[in-house]
Amino acid sequence: MTRTRAWLATCLGVALAAAVVFAAPMPTAQARVLAITLFAIVAWIAAPVPPWVTGLTAIGLIGLAQTPALALSGFGSPATWLIVFGLVVGEATRRSGLATATQAFVFRHLDVDGADPRGLYYRLLALLCAVGLAFALLLPAALVRVLIAIPVLVEVGSVFEDRRPRLGVFFAPLFATYYGASGILTANLPNVIITGIVESIAGVSITWSQWFVSLFPVMSLGRVLLIFAVVGVLYRPAADAALSPPTAADVETGDARRMLCLLFVGVVFWASDAVHGLHPMFGALLVAVLALLPRVGVMNYDAVEDVDFSVVFFVGAVFAVSAALAETGFTETAANALLRFIPADAPSAVVLACVFFVTTALTFVIEGVAVSSVLTPILVTFAASAGIPVDHVAYVEASALATFFFPYQSAVLVVILRADLVETRDVVRTASVLSLATILLLLPAEIGYLTL
Repeated sequence: MTRTRAWLATCLGVALAAAVVFAAPMPTAQARVLAITLFAIVAWIAAPVPPWVTGLTAIGLIGLAQTPALALSGFGSPATWLIVFGLVVGEATRRSGLATATQAFVFRHLDVDGADPRGLYYRLLALLCAVGLAFALLLPAALVRVLIAIPVLVEVGSVFEDRRPRLGVFFAPLFATYYGASGILTANLPNVIITGIVESIAGVSITWSQWFVSLFPVMSLGRVLLIFAVVGVLYRPAADAALSPPTAADVETGDARRMLCLLFVGVVFWASDAVHGLHPMFGALLVAVLALLPRVGVMNYDAVEDVDFSVVFFVGAVFAVSAALAETGFTETAANALLRFIPADAPSAVVLACVFFVTTALTFVIEGVAVSSVLTPILVTFAASAGIPVDHVAYVEASALATFFFPYQSAVLVVILRADLVETRDVVRTASVLSLATILLLLPAEIGYLTL
C-alpha cells in the first residue's frame, strides 16, 4: 500500500470511528471504545506510521475515554513482559553466535555447494517445519518459541541471496510452531484457558491425550503439511537463484555454547510448568538475567540498549483495547449477538462451523487470548442448549484462535512482524493465505472427524 493510500485508509478509519461514536445504537462507553478500536485496526493495517505509534495513540485515547489504569493495563500483562524479556534473550542469542552456529550445523548436513536452489529450499522447509512442530511439544508458550527461533531462522535463511526464499525459510517454521500447535493442549495459552473454563463451568475434564487425539491429526499435522505446501509455493526461489554457502570458519564459540546451555535451562523451566505452576514469563526473565551476568552470560549490560522495545507499545495497546472492550461489556454483547445467528436445531456440523466463524469474527476486534477468556463461558452455555458436546465446541474454538489474518490479532504475529526481514504486508499475506486455506480445507475435515 502506497503512503497516500495508507493515509486515505486511515482517514476513512477516523470517519468510521466518528460514525460509531455518534450513530451506533449502543451505550456511550461501548461506542467510544469501539470507535478507538476501529481506528486502531485500520491504522495498523494501513500502516501510515509504525504500528507502535498507532499503539501509543490508542493507549492515550483509551485513557481519555475510560481511565488511565485501564489504558495502561496491557503493560501489566505477563504476556507483555514475556515479550520484553524474550527480546533480551533474542539479542543474547544473536550476539552469542548461536544463530550462526546453528546455521553451520544445519548446512553440515545439507550439501549447499552446487545444490539445486529449489531442492535445498524444500529440504530446509521440511526440516524446519518438523522442528517447529516438535518445539511446540517441548515449550508451552508460543511467544517463547517464536522469540528464540527468529534470530536462528534469519541466519539459516541467509544462505539464499534473494529475499523471497529467505521469507519462506523464516515463515514456515514459525507458523508451524504457532498455527500447528492447536492440537497440543499445552502449546498455546488459549487451549489451557478454554479447558480450564470448560471444566469449571461444565464439569467436563479434557485430558492432554483427548485433546491430542481430537485435534492433532488435522489441526496440527495436517496444518503443518499445509504450511509447508503454501509457503513452499508463495516463496519458492527461482530455478537459478544464487546461494551463499556459509563459511567454513569455526563459529561454535564459547559464547554460543553457553547460550545453548542457558536456553536449555529455560526449556527445562518452561517444560516443567505443570510442576512449579509459574508463568513462562519467569523462565524468560531467568534466561535474560543469566545472559547478562558476568562470566556466566554472553553479553554486557550495554547490549540491552541495542534492543528495540518499540513493539511493547504495540502489544500493550492490543491488550488495552481488549481489556477496554471487555470492561464496557461490548465483548459479551457482541458474542451473544453473534451466537443468536446460529440455528440451535441445525446439524452439529453446521453448528460447529458457525462457532468457528463466530470466534474468528471476534478476533478481528479483540486479541485472541482475551476472546478465549470471554467467549468460552458463553459457548459452554450455548453448547448445553444446542445439545452439542462441549468438548467439540472447545476444539473448534481453539482451532479458530490459531487462525489469524492480521498482526494486531495476536501478540505472536506482532513479534514476528518485529523482525527486520519482514514487512507488514508479508505477515498479512502469509497469515491470510494460510488461514483461508485452513478454513477451506482443514475446517471441514476437522468437523467431519469430530462428528464421525
